[in-house]
Amino acid sequence: MFMIFISMFMIFVLASIVMTAASIVSKKTIIDREKSSPFECGFDPNGSARMPFSLRFFLIAVIFLIFDVEITLLLPLVSIIELSNIFFYSATALIFLIVLLFGLYFEWHLGALEWSS
Repeated sequence: MFMIFISMFMIFVLASIVMTAASIVSKKTIIDREKSSPFECGFDPNGSARMPFSLRFFLIAVIFLIFDVEITLLLPLVSIIELSNIFFYSATALIFLIVLLFGLYFEWHLGALEWSS
């Protein structure tokens, strides 16, 4: 029991020494305001955080992500074409593509794909 206590204490001391040495070595000597500020693509990090955000840009990004995920779901169909029945393979692919195209038509009909209105 005493050996377990000694080994745990040594592990704690060794970890503390390593963490202290790492924090001393990693300190920056020059603090730059531009480098310490977060970078957001296209936004001024030092400006107001309450700027209006383009809802159209957000919708286009979400639609892209949805269709990108659906394309990745279509990719495994190519690898199982020889392992499955051609009728079930074709029916599954056709239903999936019809749902995908119906979603695209629905977004187009609502005008979400138009950049300017």
